[in-house]
Amino acid sequence: MHPYPHLYTVQASAEATGNVAVNSAGLPTLMTAPPVEFDGPGDLWSPETQLCAAVASCFILSFRAVARAGNVPWTSLACSVEGTLNRVEGRTRFTHVVVRAALVVPAGTDEGKARKALERSEHACLISNSLVAERVLEATVAVG
Repeated sequence: MHPYPHLYTVQASAEATGNVAVNSAGLPTLMTAPPVEFDGPGDLWSPETQLCAAVASCFILSFRAVARAGNVPWTSLACSVEGTLNRVEGRTRFTHVVVRAALVVPAGTDEGKARKALERSEHACLISNSLVAERVLEATVAVG
């Protein structure tokens, strides 16, 4: 890992109407639009869905690191994130983020240790740590 601080740069551009193009060096362009809730088309990623995707992706990548460091074997991890956007004190913001994680581990794995790794991953996720919203982890561990 590179020493801190890390710097990430993204550019966005748009016309008066239509989609917003989001770019970062070396990455494909991502077309975005408002979600249906803000009268958008609902067929492209929105800033709101991108934020939830960032939490989900960061959680899984954090779990990979935590599991590797803790020698926790695992087969697969599925994660869904539900973010609640609400008005608080005159500002619209995410107030609640629920991470639902379903971990599958091989037979003989210490399920308690696996669950602890999931909890550590939620606490280690830098995206979640950057949010003001209340955070909840609902996790299951299954042998498969």
